[in-house]
Amino acid sequence: MSQKGDLRDFRKSYEKGLISDDFKNFDPFFIFEKWFDEAKADKNIIEPNAMTLSTINILQYPKSRIVLLKKFDLNGFTFFTNYDSEKGKSISKNNNVCLNFYWPSLEKQIIIKGIAERISEKESIDYFNSRPIGSQIGAIVSKQSQIIENREVLEKKFNEIIKYYSKIKPKKPDNWGGYIVKPDLFEFWQGRKNRLHDRLVFAYNGKIWNSKRLSP
Repeated sequence: MSQKGDLRDFRKSYEKGLISDDFKNFDPFFIFEKWFDEAKADKNIIEPNAMTLSTINILQYPKSRIVLLKKFDLNGFTFFTNYDSEKGKSISKNNNVCLNFYWPSLEKQIIIKGIAERISEKESIDYFNSRPIGSQIGAIVSKQSQIIENREVLEKKFNEIIKYYSKIKPKKPDNWGGYIVKPDLFEFWQGRKNRLHDRLVFAYNGKIWNSKRLSP
């Protein structure tokens, strides 16, 4: 391989923040909201709600992809997708999942491990109805993760269906809706100088959150 593949000189010093030991006394949801507000306020971050979702399929292979967080509260973190997609099928067999938020300009990362469960049909319908018409039609048209012949097939179907729904309101597909990830572990990572990064973990024992600092 040519020297272009040698990345040893790609280096960055992380010096924008810290996690003090006082954070151990906070609720992890409080810290998440504080950091998320920082990400929303940072003009360098276009989609602060973009997160990596990792699932495990029936062959025990992990797969990660970017999805969008659409709601969070003390119950958990909600995103929407096609239940028949690869991620949906994986969750149906193994609903242990991992979320990852990474905001390079803040030098912050949050890892969340938890259990993914479907939200209520009403909640999914309400969210579907709030989406732009194009996104609604996209959810109807796409048989997510299935093989298609080419791009033109998809666009032709989209144009046909959007004409059909020009006079009537689209209905949420039965196989589309939301999942809520109910966390049992948070890990907050803050980049620090000399690679001595801060890592603070909160683990839920069924009653309370226990916190501990990890070596970088």
